[in-house]
Amino acid sequence: MSKTSKQAEFVEGRGYSKEDWDAVDSRELTDEELANLRPARDVLPKAFFDAVDTLRRQRGRPPIDAPRKLISIRLDQDVIELYKASGKGWQTRINETLRRAAGL
Repeated sequence: MSKTSKQAEFVEGRGYSKEDWDAVDSRELTDEELANLRPARDVLPKAFFDAVDTLRRQRGRPPIDAPRKLISIRLDQDVIELYKASGKGWQTRINETLRRAAGL
């Protein structure tokens, strides 16, 4: 079992107060206690893991019918600078310009 570095004293600005630090009083687990630990799936109800799975699926962008494809394209530096200078979404604006030029 490898030992991790431990913080022995309270340090300001790490997301908890001195009162929180003082309230925590837990000893290290013994080798026997560690050996007797059971996996969370054996201890927690199935509903807990179902809820976690549901939340994970809700993350990120929703799927779309025609996702954009990542490609590599070389453009003149002045063209890139012009679009970047116009603010956020410059790559989308390049896409819109290309669509109009292609008659789409």
